[in-house]
Amino acid sequence: MAEIFDEFLLVNCSQLVTLAGPARPRVGAEMRELSIVRDGAMLVRSGRIVAVGLRAEVESLAGGDARIVDAGWRAITPGFVDAHTHLIFGGNRADEFEMRCAGMTYQQISEQGGGIRSTVAKTRAASEAELAAIGRKHADWFLRGGTTTVEAKSGYGLTLEDEWKILRAAKAVGEETPLRCIPTFLGAHEVPPEYFHDAQGYVELVIREMLPAVAREKLARYCDVFCEPKVFPIELARQVLSAAKALRFELRVHADQFTCSGAAQLAAELGAKTADHLEQADSASIAALRAAGVQPVLLPGSVYAIGSQKYAPARAMIEAGLGVVIASDFNPGSSPTASMAMVMSLACAQMKMSPAEALVAATINPACSLDLQHDVGSLEAGKVADFVVHEAEDYRELAYWFGGQRPAMVFAGGKRLAL
Repeated sequence: MAEIFDEFLLVNCSQLVTLAGPARPRVGAEMRELSIVRDGAMLVRSGRIVAVGLRAEVESLAGGDARIVDAGWRAITPGFVDAHTHLIFGGNRADEFEMRCAGMTYQQISEQGGGIRSTVAKTRAASEAELAAIGRKHADWFLRGGTTTVEAKSGYGLTLEDEWKILRAAKAVGEETPLRCIPTFLGAHEVPPEYFHDAQGYVELVIREMLPAVAREKLARYCDVFCEPKVFPIELARQVLSAAKALRFELRVHADQFTCSGAAQLAAELGAKTADHLEQADSASIAALRAAGVQPVLLPGSVYAIGSQKYAPARAMIEAGLGVVIASDFNPGSSPTASMAMVMSLACAQMKMSPAEALVAATINPACSLDLQHDVGSLEAGKVADFVVHEAEDYRELAYWFGGQRPAMVFAGGKRLAL
């Protein structure tokens, strides 16, 4: 249950990390500018932020009936925005985790019938109501960690009926929980068993039946494709993305995760909002993304979980002026974590991002990648009051204490959630 105050004043903040600034992706040195107010206060009314600033200035704006919320001399940040998740799926893949511990690679497991196909079978076997219940459980995990907005991909159904089932379940989660869910259609996540030797045939099914139906029912705003030579190579991915673009979907692309095959350049060519993964991206890929204004979404949790040593070149991307995003890639196989604090820690320790850069990449930059920057991602007057009171005096502790400390308080839409 959420605790609801019509008007309240948040006080006693050691650091009020506002991230105030331009309503666009922060790049270069901007990713280290957090606009921190020390001993600050924030006034919230009817679920939106009215004022943010020094305590003495903001207190004078509060009405006589305003409740006081004491932050306990803790650090405050916007709610995390996780711009790459697979929120809805059936079952888990703990057995495959054990196989990887014994030395098998993610690719070897997939080639033996595991991986995404394993989750597809479990998801197809689940009802829509069961998937929605699973999604609500996952939503609770995200909210408890301070994430208030997620992008939620389909992709574990791979039939029209089962993809619809996932997208409808994600919509229900967004309506029934405080977690804001932005749906993405990922029908081209894998070639299903029934089309194992006919990837082109499956692509035609996606283009002719799935995409038009999803567009007609308005179940997703974005379309994504897993672009890899052994899954959907460039030409097949181009067919899906071009058809989606013609139907007015905005584009996101799983790109250059295992091979540098031109997927980032395809994302740039088609004007995608994001290119995600990019562990194998080279200088040409980075240059193409920069020229086209495509935001990279980096997923260090996936690299960690599958035991790879190749992280995306975050420093080169920041130096090139890209609006870098980090996300959890929450899924049962390659990144079973809902903790954006853990992702921040990996980004700092393994990709050499600074804690400030990691926080920007987990809040305002992903908000921009989802066209939500006017509502969430920073703490500014007029925005939705999604924010986190962390068990920390200094925002850098979010990445420092890896594994994540549960927040002291989480607010979504101005409502304090019961953690």
